[in-house]
Amino acid sequence: MAAPSITVNINHKGGLKLNKIEKKFLRKQSKARHVLLKHEGIQAVSYPTQSLVVANGGLGNGVSRKQLLLALEKCGPMEALLMPPNKPYAFVIYKTIEESKKAYAILNGKEIIDDLGQKIILYLNFVEKAQWKKMRLQALPPGLLVVEEIISSEDEKMLLESVNWTGDTGNQNFQKSLKHRRVKHFGYEFHYENNTVDKDKPLPGGLPDICNSILEKWLKEGYIKHKPDQLTINQYEPGHGIPAHIDTHSAFEDEIISLSLGAEIVMDFKHPEGVTVQVMLPRRSLLVMTGESRYLWTHGITPRKFDTVQASEQFKGGIITSDIGDLTLSKRGIRTSFTFRKVRRMPCNCSYSSVCDRQRKATPPSLPESSKEAWKLEREHVHHVYDLIARHFSSTRHSPWPRIVEFLKALPSGSIVADIGCGNGKYLGISKELYMIGCDRSQNLVDICRERQFQALVCDALSVPFRSGSFDACISIAVIHHFSTVERRVAALQELARLLRPGGQALIYVWAMEQEYKNQKSKYLKGRKTSQEDKEEINSDTTTAGLLVNQTPDGGSEDQASPVPTTDNIQEGECKPRKVPSSELPVHTNRTSFQSQDVLVPWHFKGNPSKDKDVEPFSLAGSPDPSPVFHRYYHVFCDGELEASCQALGDVSVLQSYYDQGNWCVVLQKV
Repeated sequence: MAAPSITVNINHKGGLKLNKIEKKFLRKQSKARHVLLKHEGIQAVSYPTQSLVVANGGLGNGVSRKQLLLALEKCGPMEALLMPPNKPYAFVIYKTIEESKKAYAILNGKEIIDDLGQKIILYLNFVEKAQWKKMRLQALPPGLLVVEEIISSEDEKMLLESVNWTGDTGNQNFQKSLKHRRVKHFGYEFHYENNTVDKDKPLPGGLPDICNSILEKWLKEGYIKHKPDQLTINQYEPGHGIPAHIDTHSAFEDEIISLSLGAEIVMDFKHPEGVTVQVMLPRRSLLVMTGESRYLWTHGITPRKFDTVQASEQFKGGIITSDIGDLTLSKRGIRTSFTFRKVRRMPCNCSYSSVCDRQRKATPPSLPESSKEAWKLEREHVHHVYDLIARHFSSTRHSPWPRIVEFLKALPSGSIVADIGCGNGKYLGISKELYMIGCDRSQNLVDICRERQFQALVCDALSVPFRSGSFDACISIAVIHHFSTVERRVAALQELARLLRPGGQALIYVWAMEQEYKNQKSKYLKGRKTSQEDKEEINSDTTTAGLLVNQTPDGGSEDQASPVPTTDNIQEGECKPRKVPSSELPVHTNRTSFQSQDVLVPWHFKGNPSKDKDVEPFSLAGSPDPSPVFHRYYHVFCDGELEASCQALGDVSVLQSYYDQGNWCVVLQKV
């Protein structure tokens, strides 16, 4: 598509008449400029400079460096092309202002084809200088080694041809396809229901002969210290991945090695404190994990069809750096991994007891008796679980609730609104007339918001990093019921009130103890499966098998919120909750009435999540389980309890209180 001629003039004369195409283009260009400023802090200027920001021309849009260069180089020599990872824009710096003006005139509104074959329209704006946030230099996780070209192309071909994916289904080495990938086991079968192996039942035949000779060679060359006796072969199609996990400590020894065949891949390693390192595993390379990298760091592969990699031809394997002048996209191919492990015969005595399934206490969680215990419970059974199930959870969260939409659309145009606990951001785009920002405790849910071009950040609802009185409205949907003590629930409400300007309003939803109200059963209790959204809480799984929380989540500190107001006037017992005699938290049976206010609610992947597309469940220890069960903590509210909590704040008034399909809801106003 040719660019409208009017784009040559940045400050066109007021008397100039524009046609429909030119008007539409200018609106789109202005919108791109506004989005870049609002979401990225990139300020466009109205005068020509050597630097341009190219909206829609980023790695995050599926545009590779080569594709963009083909278009940009036609306008003259450049000093640099900067492409930040996962961003929908790029910066180009031309040698002279004349060349950047030429690019502005020719390429604005130009249509290009991305690596997926989709049409993308570029919008260019001048900037004073290219600006981006530089990442700190990273190192490989301790104990991690990547050995390039560990085998020849001939050996690679033989190994790939040795795998019979269409063989006899009765063979004990045959394994049905897991979601999005095919898998075979040799030596010992990995049991996904409990993330371990049966050490007393080896598979017949042991490891393939072709593998034994290669392993002996690696032993002699010093790449590995122990000969493995278990092999898992996975085959991945482009667009598929493997959830972040730590291989079960009690099942396997220290050394875990993985051979990449057929295609390269970028693997993500994450430390419990939140540090993430992306490592390129070239074709025919060997990944060796020992010590900290094996026991403490999670490793996984993000499901996508392209990886962000170094553009330099000499780069092969190792850490993907933050040099945005040397990043591009690499299309994934079909990758087959041979992962070798040695079955553990003695108990694990590693130095990482917090994530070791043998050393961790197996006692079920109990009601907290202190602030520290409350934080630990929420960390294990709220924060960490939602980070693990984020993608699958998001796939069930696409239908906004009508009364929440009604509240947002009734706000005056231009209102500044905070969504505290925004999840996947399904309310952040409800109205273009509002300026909305979201926050959530889950990094992975916030990443989904950002992928959808919403403004969101990671924080705790007890300590939101915004100035007091800076919002016209707040919403808190299905958040407060995840706090495990009265004091913490009131503190979360106090934080909402702090954010509001005088006269500002907040809408709060919490799950109700009463799933039958005024002789009407909620959708949850009826078990109606009319939509994918209903299926999350209307699940027939009643298992109480192992609480699958096996890794240390992102670090945090105890409550850092402002002083908590008194809660002496909140009488939870007045709503006659049915308490269990033990302090242990019961696991709720889905689609039944609540028997206790404080419960663990299962989240599982049983059934046929056909609408999940490329979403895979996360498993905590070992490999991904086809139907893992995770347990989330809830405090379900009785009639009047939410209002009483709000009245304890002192600086708000309750404007409205109502029941909406199994939830107690309040609209409060800052006085």
